[in-house]
Amino acid sequence: MSASPMDKTTVDPVPAPPVSEPAVVDVEYRWQGNNRVELLENGEAYFPRVFEAMRQAKSEILLETFIVFEDKVGAELQDVLIDAARRGVRVTASLDGFGCGELSSGYLAALSDAGVHLQMFDPAPKRLGIRTNWFRRLHRKIVVVDGTFAFLGGINFSADHLADFGPEAKQDYSVEVQGPAVTDIHHFALLQCGRPVRAKYWWQRRRQRRSELAFSDHDGQVRLVYRDNGEHRTDIEEVYRQVLRTAQRRVVIANAYFFPGYRLLREIRNAARRGVEVRLILQGQPDMLVAKLAARMTYDYLLKSGVRIYEYCDRPLHGKVALVDEDWSTVGSSNLDPLSLSMNLEANVLIRDRGFNRQLFERLEDLRDNHCKVMSVDNAPRGRIWHMTVGFLVFHFLRHFPAWAGWLPAHKPRLKAFTAPTGSEPS
Repeated sequence: MSASPMDKTTVDPVPAPPVSEPAVVDVEYRWQGNNRVELLENGEAYFPRVFEAMRQAKSEILLETFIVFEDKVGAELQDVLIDAARRGVRVTASLDGFGCGELSSGYLAALSDAGVHLQMFDPAPKRLGIRTNWFRRLHRKIVVVDGTFAFLGGINFSADHLADFGPEAKQDYSVEVQGPAVTDIHHFALLQCGRPVRAKYWWQRRRQRRSELAFSDHDGQVRLVYRDNGEHRTDIEEVYRQVLRTAQRRVVIANAYFFPGYRLLREIRNAARRGVEVRLILQGQPDMLVAKLAARMTYDYLLKSGVRIYEYCDRPLHGKVALVDEDWSTVGSSNLDPLSLSMNLEANVLIRDRGFNRQLFERLEDLRDNHCKVMSVDNAPRGRIWHMTVGFLVFHFLRHFPAWAGWLPAHKPRLKAFTAPTGSEPS
């Protein structure tokens, strides 16, 4: 395998599939009932299940992910996709040009040569040896197999989601969905990867497909929500704000990068003030120090309102999950920070299922009770001019950031089909 990173300039010109603009898709998906939803915690639960589904694929695999590394997980992903493509399964893999920017040409060429339709999202060459395409990334993690199984959450295809990676192994979550909601996730994934979806009779086919996939012994309701840079810029944030306003008993949010806008912070505070038990599980051992520093800027404001904050200290927290009361939950790729809420392409599933809610609550309770440090308002610096000044600046930044983000170059990220450069050595 070639050890050199892919030269992004080699992907043009692209013959097929056509270049597309996947970020703007004006579709709003509704709640779908009779689904089976399974929580997958960390790579130990996620990778065996998703790889097995891929190995059993008969007609189609659609994959979107932010990161693939050339480690043992990336190697297994490569083998599984190559095997599927060689036995006639149509495989489409959409990889982010930043998160997957260090993949070697050999790794990518092996996939392409086997028949995998490989696409890079918004690739860009390095400037002075540095990757600069940081913003408006494809941050979703979605796998759909045969239009029957869907996997969605925060787990990338990298070994740092496994405990044997060491102290930097990530704590994270994903879900497996079976049932009528998979039809919507499949439809969304097709649109996003640039595959044309037949308009004629499509709605009727989706309705028939939902009926075929429905479970009579499961009543879980699932809805797909997503964020793009078109008509759905604030959908995920608005869902959070809405459920916080209607929460009656408890709210638990576990999120890797917590630096939300002022309006979302206010809804979290207001829920606690009216007697809802609000718990935040945030990073205490972050993979990026700035994430911890940013989150702590909000602690004093929230703690004084009765919000309970816990820092997970065993290893980096990478999860993006939440639950409200005893029936509503969400799992997805969206952090509660400016990048996810204002720039990146994200996707979450909303779940109304008491059994799933209870399972997620129990797993988060285990984190809170056995692996977290409680944050206290008594420990926050108070009465200091510098703290008051920083607090003032932070909150006004949070209040206005979404508008300011719109001033950044509003380029239209595009999918570019990978074509192996001449002389590459497939693995």
